[in-house]
Amino acid sequence: MFQARSIALTTLFVLMVGFGTTGWTYDANLAGSYAELFAPAQGAQAGKGLNCIKPEAFVNMIKRGEPVATIDIRTPAEANVFSTALPEDLSIPLNELFLPANLERIPTDRTVVVICKSGIRAAAAGTALRHIGFDRVFILEGGFKALIDYLDPVVANSPPTEPLPKN
Repeated sequence: MFQARSIALTTLFVLMVGFGTTGWTYDANLAGSYAELFAPAQGAQAGKGLNCIKPEAFVNMIKRGEPVATIDIRTPAEANVFSTALPEDLSIPLNELFLPANLERIPTDRTVVVICKSGIRAAAAGTALRHIGFDRVFILEGGFKALIDYLDPVVANSPPTEPLPKN
């Protein structure tokens, strides 16, 4: 019994020391590119640096007739319940978004807003899309949940509000 325990403890020690001294490595080039991507995300402008857009701004873009496309990255089951109804809507589940055929479907001549249920998946997808070169991609802050909370019949039928002045 003592010998088995001694062997087990020795093996465990060797494994711990062995893995601890070999060191964990990471892709320094990829980390550097992420550092550059996230550099604007600081202070009060962190949301803008991440290209987040509030539901109000998204709705006003549509009301003003600005060219905008959406990518609904929810699962097909989620998208079958409700979705947006804009001419340039795409429904591409997150797990299929980065397939070459789907990347080719994403317009580059207009603002693209990535939408999911709550904004978490959209944040990951939007960040990754910008990282690979789609620079007009925005994330709907709070996803469909926030859009539903914001958009009611009064808001939907009111004229667009003027964009906020840039400081």
